Amino acid sequence: MPFTIAFYVHHHGSGHWMRTIQIVKALPDHKIILFGSALQTVDLASLPNVTLIHLPLDFDDASLDEGPNDTLPGTFHYAPLNVPGIRNRMAIMSNVFKKESSMILVVDVSVEITLFARLCGIPTIVMAQHGKRNDLPHLMAFQSAGLILAPFSESLYVGARDWVYDKTFFTGGFSRFIPDGRHEVKENEIAILIGAGGTSINASLIKHIAQQSPTLIFHVIGEEIKDDENANIFWHGRVDHPQALLESVSIIIGNTGHNTVMEVATLNKRFIGIPESRPFAEQEQKAEAVAGRRGIYIVSRDDLWRTKWQDIFDQIIREEPDWSDVILPNAIDNMAKAIVNTGNKFFKS
Repeated sequence: MPFTIAFYVHHHGSGHWMRTIQIVKALPDHKIILFGSALQTVDLASLPNVTLIHLPLDFDDASLDEGPNDTLPGTFHYAPLNVPGIRNRMAIMSNVFKKESSMILVVDVSVEITLFARLCGIPTIVMAQHGKRNDLPHLMAFQSAGLILAPFSESLYVGARDWVYDKTFFTGGFSRFIPDGRHEVKENEIAILIGAGGTSINASLIKHIAQQSPTLIFHVIGEEIKDDENANIFWHGRVDHPQALLESVSIIIGNTGHNTVMEVATLNKRFIGIPESRPFAEQEQKAEAVAGRRGIYIVSRDDLWRTKWQDIFDQIIREEPDWSDVILPNAIDNMAKAIVNTGNKFFKS
């Protein structure tokens, strides 16, 4: 029986959307629905099988201020009262669920949406993330899902080998980059990535690092400022296609978010990772998963200003990076097949 594959795409950060669009492109023979609150820039010209369902945001400061004092139930991470956006988005989704006779929903990510879909009788697949996710809401979502799908290799799994582990399918890692080997690597050049989700890598820290290493050149992607003091810093601002620049440097400094780690691994670059504070210690656990490999060095937020950066550069440049088994060339196909196979279990022809 033909079935629709729907994706709920969380609006926080760009990583969820970047991952989803790669998977969607590997599913050209299925009807696809994308639910989300940040889909305004999606270009459907090359995706004729995709329908967008725009959802209102699930927060309203004014409504929250006017609401009664309430204790959040332990079954949810986010369930405020008296927020019209939540009611409206759930109504929109339930209406689509009603119209689509056969649908499976891939949730990236939301405990509440996973449980809501299950209550509506929609089978779900939950996207796995690093972090300490053994709390009740996560466990309920994992139990209710048909499959837990991890967009990384099993070697990066951190945690107990329990029923959650047994229910998880590891696709291998992937990113938006396809290395072409056409760019000469410059040993004295370093890229610094400033993410959009909140980071301690700021202009002051970058200047501090550059002043410790005046013979090195630093390319900063993600922020652009006027800086006449440090001739060895180049501020590129937002770069939509940074692959050529990243391929030409010898070291990349960035936070240990999922997409950053996968992109660095794809390019096989030496990496200095700085885990940021995120819900459920996600970046800390991602850093733990890759720490100890050659050419990879983790610096905690507390040590940023007392670290001897030149010493790290001197050490790491002598090491060939070890990203073995992190990236798999067929990872996206693995993920697409896992989604289709799970759907086939619920909608047998």
